Amino acid sequence: MIEVRPSEQMRDLGVVQYGAPVLAEPARPFDLPADREDAEQVVEKLFASIERIGQVHPFAKGMGIAAPQIGIARSAAVVQPAEPGAAPIVLLNPRITARSDEMDEQYEGCLSFFDVRGLVPRPLRITVETTALDGKTVTAVYERGLARLVHHEIDHLDGHVYTARMRTGVDPIPVEEYRQTGSAWAYEQ
Repeated sequence: MIEVRPSEQMRDLGVVQYGAPVLAEPARPFDLPADREDAEQVVEKLFASIERIGQVHPFAKGMGIAAPQIGIARSAAVVQPAEPGAAPIVLLNPRITARSDEMDEQYEGCLSFFDVRGLVPRPLRITVETTALDGKTVTAVYERGLARLVHHEIDHLDGHVYTARMRTGVDPIPVEEYRQTGSAWAYEQ
């Protein structure tokens, strides 16, 4: 039997892989409400990608995907929280406006280079402004695992992957060595 690498599986599901120029450039924001139809189409494509990927790979910690990861250089992402039945979070033109000083470091994976996992320090709480389809600004606060997921996707929209946030001298590890697959992120209360 031929083994298919996780990154090849994601590529076959339509996820742009690391090294593609679209992943290294800031995504173009939407002018809402004028670009409403374009934004709706991009979000629809993101949901279709989540559906395809979710049928092949379970995500116990939740998952997200940004438009550049499906080859669209626009400022849109969707995050599906880990909690069963939780509503997905649509991020249009997201911008982090505040972050807690309190940080933690957890392993993250990325659909665009799914063969490795990396220890990434992130704030435990972020405040994010997004643009609604009607052009209004919406502010939300995310904490812990959800803050991590949202921050990861916003990084994609800014043209960064999580390795840019890893501490100097810390390298990603092969997914085979990553022993916490499928378990929730650990947070001390």
